[in-house]
Amino acid sequence: MKSILENRPELTRRIEEVAEVAGYLWQKGWAERNGGNITINITACVDDDIRRMPPLSEPIPFGMTLPRLKGCYFFCKGTNRRMRDLARRPMENGAVIRILDDGASYEIVADRAVRPTSELASHLAMHEQMIASGNGYTAAIHTHPIHLVAMSHNRAFLGRNVLTRLLWSMIPETRAFCPKGLGIVPYAMPSSVELARATVRQLAEYDVVLWEKHGVCAVGPDVMEAFDQIDVLSKSAEIYLSARAMGFEPEGMTDAQMDELKEAFGL
Repeated sequence: MKSILENRPELTRRIEEVAEVAGYLWQKGWAERNGGNITINITACVDDDIRRMPPLSEPIPFGMTLPRLKGCYFFCKGTNRRMRDLARRPMENGAVIRILDDGASYEIVADRAVRPTSELASHLAMHEQMIASGNGYTAAIHTHPIHLVAMSHNRAFLGRNVLTRLLWSMIPETRAFCPKGLGIVPYAMPSSVELARATVRQLAEYDVVLWEKHGVCAVGPDVMEAFDQIDVLSKSAEIYLSARAMGFEPEGMTDAQMDELKEAFGL
């Protein structure tokens, strides 16, 4: 069967970037078994031939009504599919979906009838929020960074901006490259509409959100930018926990030092 990627270089580039990031998530140990998800909005790559493609599935509701997504197309990692397999064979372990006119259901378009991520409601809610904000973002990642998830088990870190301030202070790059910090979502049932709505509320202020005792979500203009923000936050968490394992509380940068950094980078 002809792939949707054939003779579509920009769409191919974007799917290959998803595959690259999927490989990074697996290599870092952030994507055990089928853990984690990636979705990207590919509507800008869609041509008339794609719009005419017959569906490979019946309409499938995703549990919410998101009117701004009407007619949008997304590439999604498949449910129960492994990141390591998505990295090697993206079109066998992911699917292109089309959001229907009701804004509450989708159909699978290509390449195979791979059912998308079980966290689809959260992902699509994030994409709706991105469109509503006009920020031009097109990518959403959910993954399980070990050190950040470990820190989410300490309630002392879960107050508003407590963890943001701590992680910013560990290394200058975190303040520079994750300037909005880290939002916190209290534990909610995975794949639930409750989790989706709580995540969207945090994305009004942050680009990266920590799901308590579960994982991290990040959004960005593309999948690599979203990954990078998780990566720098995770490095800061690892520095903090390494210092604690050595038997001391790390000093961190002072407020004055971080203000100086903010001015230097125009944050």
